[in-house]
Amino acid sequence: MHVSEIMTRDVHLVSPNDTITDVARQMAENDIGFLPVGDHDRLVGMITDRDIVVRGVADGLDLQSKVGDIMTTDVKYCFEDEEVDEVARNMGDVQVRRLPVVNRDKRLVGIVSLADAAREQPATAGTGLKGVTVPGGSHNQAGRSG
Repeated sequence: MHVSEIMTRDVHLVSPNDTITDVARQMAENDIGFLPVGDHDRLVGMITDRDIVVRGVADGLDLQSKVGDIMTTDVKYCFEDEEVDEVARNMGDVQVRRLPVVNRDKRLVGIVSLADAAREQPATAGTGLKGVTVPGGSHNQAGRSG
């Protein structure tokens, strides 16, 4: 099964120049905690509700600060024609629960999550989730340097 068969196609995209307040409001209105960040049709980052709290509020940034100041720039993504089991394993390896999905021209076409995979292939999603729950990784809460 390909990622394109299970991904969410209705993707909200924000700009690195949007304010933290505007993005937080959009997340609240749409009940989402993750948004891809695009600049002129290119995927340049990701912002999560956790980024807003940990990199914005906790660091004392003004709520009119820009998304570009706190977004994650190390963008992990997958292709829409990849196999779900391969992507779910990769998500576990890199310890993320959701990924932007791009076509082979690297244009954003959707978002896929471990929950999407679990609905279609529960055993595969379990493998990915097992990796995500291992302590460590870029979103570790044990401490942050810098």
